[in-house]
Amino acid sequence: MFEAINDWFISLGAEYGVNPYIFGSIYVGAIPFFLATVAWMVRRKRRGETIAFQIIIAGFLAMSAYIYLIVAGRNLAWWVYAIIAALVIYSVYSLIRKVREPAPEPGGD
Repeated sequence: MFEAINDWFISLGAEYGVNPYIFGSIYVGAIPFFLATVAWMVRRKRRGETIAFQIIIAGFLAMSAYIYLIVAGRNLAWWVYAIIAALVIYSVYSLIRKVREPAPEPGGD
């Protein structure tokens, strides 16, 4: 049975042109970092602080395996490109908003 699952897993790599073990490692390896970022985001939100940076990090971690597919693979679903484009647009928008904020007063903590 393990051999059949392994063969199926390897066949997925052929479809997308990537090593499925690397994809799986990135996918599973990002989970603890994603959960830690979400916890960080919740703490900041409860304190009334901005969470734009945490949203960007969480989005990157959630899509990190698919970013590997974009870089190394082929035959991706259209929605993978759409989500990554949305994350990039949101990141740029957040950065522009942050840069346009007035600078804090000197000495005013």
